[in-house]
Amino acid sequence: MENYTYNSFILQLEGLNVSKESVYPVFLFLFFSYLFILVANAGIVILIFIDKNLHEPMYLLFCNLPLNDIIGNSISVPRLLIDMLRPPSERLLSYYECVLQAFTTHMFATASLTVLMIMAFDRYVAICNPLRYAAIMTNKMVIKLTVSAWGVAFVMVGILLGLTIRLNRCRTLIMNPYCDNASLFKLSCDSVFINNVYGLTFTVVLFSASIGSTVLTYTKITVVCLTSNNKSLNSKALKTCSTHLVLYLIMMFSGMSLIALHRFPQFSDYRKLSSVLFHIIPSSLNPIIYGVQSKEIRKFLFKLFEPKKMVPS
Repeated sequence: MENYTYNSFILQLEGLNVSKESVYPVFLFLFFSYLFILVANAGIVILIFIDKNLHEPMYLLFCNLPLNDIIGNSISVPRLLIDMLRPPSERLLSYYECVLQAFTTHMFATASLTVLMIMAFDRYVAICNPLRYAAIMTNKMVIKLTVSAWGVAFVMVGILLGLTIRLNRCRTLIMNPYCDNASLFKLSCDSVFINNVYGLTFTVVLFSASIGSTVLTYTKITVVCLTSNNKSLNSKALKTCSTHLVLYLIMMFSGMSLIALHRFPQFSDYRKLSSVLFHIIPSSLNPIIYGVQSKEIRKFLFKLFEPKKMVPS
């Protein structure tokens, strides 16, 4: 399949290297993980929108995370599941489908961090400036923050993929379970210097902004908690911030592991596995961690599943 046509619009995915004995167990694990991601994340979003008690900035901003998880996984995981049941020679897809998949994959990763950044801002205002929280975190501000999180991700990823699709292609094999930017520009025989420079700049700017804003936010929150004798405030800060911090650390660890493994071709199988788990693990844990921590969400679920008392006629 390699090098059979110059600028071919039909590409081949290498997919996961799974032994014949492991195909169905791995398939079932990924299938049920994907099913759980859809049900759990969609359930959280629906729950927040139907319960007026949850129409608060914290929950409305959090809605961006499960929506991102659903979209990001729905583009890559079903295709991966189908390819697992096909022989390698039949794992074909069009170039445009590959570009769309790469765009969605990078949007998923980038938006996860930008959404967590706006959620950190919300926690900062709530704890460090509680008296002005309602005045600052209005519906208009929630919309602005949401548009900013998705807008920044869209522009950054758009430039990233724009620099890649301008390249001529002389290869057709995608050395990954699904399409991403690195796999796409590796198909080219042109110079990819600009792509590498922008890709590195993209990663450094995104991670620096994310880590810097999170460290700054939590430093100020910690100072406020240490200098305050308000036990209620400290308890609220611990509960809401610990949830946000756990979600953030999971996403950062998953992303950094994947980026690091891209630099070591000898660990290609681990990189492939890591790239799949990068979608599965954070998206599965987000609704569990946030749902279990949130008192309001727990109350709603208990009320929903509480046995109805029969009223005697």
